[in-house]
Amino acid sequence: MNLANFPKRVQLIDVGPRDGLQNEKQPVPAEVKIGLVHRLQAAGLTEIEVTSFVSPKWVPQMADNAVVMAGIARQAGVRYSVLTPNMVGYQAAVASKPDEIVVFGAASQAFSQKNINCSIEESMERFAPVVQAALASGIAVRGAMSCTVGCPYEGEVSPASVGHLAGLMKQIGVQRVDVADTIGTGTPLKVQKAIEATLQHFDIDHICGHFHDTYGQALANTLAALQMGVWNFQSSVAGLGGCPYAKGATGNVATEDVVYMLHGMGIETGIDLDKLVDAGAFISDFLGRQPNSNVAKALLTKRAG
Repeated sequence: MNLANFPKRVQLIDVGPRDGLQNEKQPVPAEVKIGLVHRLQAAGLTEIEVTSFVSPKWVPQMADNAVVMAGIARQAGVRYSVLTPNMVGYQAAVASKPDEIVVFGAASQAFSQKNINCSIEESMERFAPVVQAALASGIAVRGAMSCTVGCPYEGEVSPASVGHLAGLMKQIGVQRVDVADTIGTGTPLKVQKAIEATLQHFDIDHICGHFHDTYGQALANTLAALQMGVWNFQSSVAGLGGCPYAKGATGNVATEDVVYMLHGMGIETGIDLDKLVDAGAFISDFLGRQPNSNVAKALLTKRAG
């Protein structure tokens, strides 16, 4: 393996506060979410997905979105992003002054219908005014492309479907996209084909890898993306999160595990691993369980011993 082909530095977006916590059944108070964000930025994270402005009827865990955004002591150089599914959500989000808004679409028609009750094309029509309003206000826009290698309803997803979604995202003005293995069934070559399809519409600097670890492939898929030159990745501190559509899903790849691998390869992240482990321990202690990260468990055991 020729390390010269890998990026020298990787930018990580921690999605723990939003994607990681949204499916938690027990309420997580706003002060705990704010504390998590503060610990993540103290560890060196410069991109954090904080919350989502969605109906509390559907995602009650995110009902405190404005309170959380208002409570963060913002650091210069840190980008705070929020999910906005429609104009109602966008208008509510603007008051909290996010640096970036995130819209989301699926590469699978079945998943789009089940998740947001409309076709892929209809979802883009819904997002287009949100994207244009954000850009007009100087707010960055990212597009999350879910189910890019596998769908719980359709099975495997073709690279052509991924390319179609990426093209639609580009048409409505999205600036960068996430290639997401939402249910964690992807393997390295499938991930590379999904990225190749996305490269038809976005350059490598505007593509982000987002891998779940349901089948234990997330780090391998990260490595496969790195080999293609991808240098933006999403991960979740303590491996927070899970996919309600895949029984046994273990959620997003743990930020601690990704950082450990990258540092071991000589790739810079700007993240202090010890402080990152502390952040993961903070939220895991609140939730009453161990971090879902092999690296965090090993380092915490080593500290205790």
